[in-house]
Amino acid sequence: MTHSPRSTRADIITAASAFGLIALAAVVGAVLYLLGDPVRATSAPFTAQWLPHVGPGTPLAIAVAALVVWHGPRLTNVLRWRWLMLAAYATAVAWILSLALVDGWQRGLAGRLTTPHEYLSEVDGVTDVPAMLRGFTDRILDFQPDSWTTHVAGHPPGALLVFIGLDRIGLGGGAWAALACVGVGALIAVAVPATIRTLGDEGTARAAVPFLVLFPGAVWIGASADGLFAGVTTTGVALLAIALTRRRIWAGLAAGILLAFSVYLSYGLVLIAIPVVAVVLLARRIGPPAWPALGAAAVAVVAVVGAFTLAGFWWLDGYDRLVVRYYQGIASDRPYAYWVWANLALVFACAGPVAAVILRRAILRTEPMMLLRHPSKLFTIEPVALLPLAGLAAILAADVSGLSKAEVERIWLPFAVWLLAGAALLPSQSRRGWLGLQAAVALVVNHLLFTTW
Repeated sequence: MTHSPRSTRADIITAASAFGLIALAAVVGAVLYLLGDPVRATSAPFTAQWLPHVGPGTPLAIAVAALVVWHGPRLTNVLRWRWLMLAAYATAVAWILSLALVDGWQRGLAGRLTTPHEYLSEVDGVTDVPAMLRGFTDRILDFQPDSWTTHVAGHPPGALLVFIGLDRIGLGGGAWAALACVGVGALIAVAVPATIRTLGDEGTARAAVPFLVLFPGAVWIGASADGLFAGVTTTGVALLAIALTRRRIWAGLAAGILLAFSVYLSYGLVLIAIPVVAVVLLARRIGPPAWPALGAAAVAVVAVVGAFTLAGFWWLDGYDRLVVRYYQGIASDRPYAYWVWANLALVFACAGPVAAVILRRAILRTEPMMLLRHPSKLFTIEPVALLPLAGLAAILAADVSGLSKAEVERIWLPFAVWLLAGAALLPSQSRRGWLGLQAAVALVVNHLLFTTW
């Protein structure tokens, strides 16, 4: 990749601009608070408490970061693919857990999902799952005796079903729920590179691995349900890539199940359709459409949607009620004029400032004006550029909707991970430095703030 003094200066300016946007959002949020017009987020733009601290996870987090920064770029080039994926997953788990343990076992992990607004507070009250599904929509609106708690009301029933399922198999309680979120969330370090490699670009896949292992958004993966959502969606996309390029019917079925189920985990995950379309376009570069595999994925999607519908939950009705519930709560006091750009500051905290550098290079690589004149060129774009831009498109769509104001550092995890798919666009000589900066962002955020999630 280009490594000239001019491009290096542009990269530094871009990263500095990302930091500047975060600082601006913090300053504006503080000023608005002092003026009596708060933006309704503690430690704005973050939903967190200002609380400089260290904890039992601090030395482990520093050690993991140092090892990956120093050895990661080299190991990604020498390890066989299978061993690289095993090492990536194990290290991602260690990174997520160590960051969570900076806040201690109870506050950082076991107690995260047991607070009154979280999913686990409703698990014991569900004694009849079919009845719960039939009556789910009726309990979404607030200010009624049987209203769902905030997070259950704000999501389709799939998220609650996951934690009910864990409870029913004997893995109930906050600790097991948190470890499930960590274990599934860490799959991003495998699924995103696997997607890129399957689409025919192993070099790009290997370059992305250390950046996904030290993903700054790991601060919010351990432990939040949104980390679990990110693991499910990225795995679904990876399986779709396998289905389309290797013509595997089983992979198409599995991809359809995971991607359809993800829409029942969070309403906003309908936007995962944008990275899915990008994968379909990229698969066309390798060969003709794999219609049987696509058909299998479509059948699986219909089966999942049909199952929920027959069980009594109609997604569109749930979404309509969600919009009402959204504005019954604090969202009605969160100013769109602030959050529509402050949300983007949170993206660069979650995905790290290197995401801004990758996006700049991806845009230059795709030559947008050329695409406007020659749309057919879209089929020639490589994964290293198209996947980050697809992630950006999903984020922008969520942002302008007005249904994501604050808390997007965790809500947009399933989209933010794709921004790092273009790490190979960074000059190889600079990657260790950028990787160190990414780790530093996560460490600083986690040690200065006590995050709500």
